[in-house]
Amino acid sequence: MKSETATPTGEFTLRLSATRRGARLARLLAVQQLHEWGLTGSALDAVELVVAELASNAVWHGWVPGRDFEVRMVRGHDHVRVELSDARGESRPVPVRKPDEGGYGLLLVAALATAWGVRDRPVGKTVWATVPVVRP
Repeated sequence: MKSETATPTGEFTLRLSATRRGARLARLLAVQQLHEWGLTGSALDAVELVVAELASNAVWHGWVPGRDFEVRMVRGHDHVRVELSDARGESRPVPVRKPDEGGYGLLLVAALATAWGVRDRPVGKTVWATVPVVRP
């Protein structure tokens, strides 16, 4: 009898509709995956906030009719890389220095992540952030 050993890949990818409900599902399903990876406490909270903000931005600023957005998380030894991809490459995130009625989200991402940025895709863009975590 052949035995198989399940090896976790440390990667989570999900496509969702570019709606408020899709953004909410991205956050909830990301938290579920983080629990499965054994993350808890402030590490989980930090990644959850980054996913929530980037998913919200993908829906709000990256929406294109009929196109989904994608959330991807990659677990590293001491970090989680969060990537949100949408279909609008011309709409690039820019943190504002003095937020008025909004604009705090990217300041939050910058505070929680060791690095973040934007890269182009054939269709759209990917906004990524590297969030440090302490493994239990």
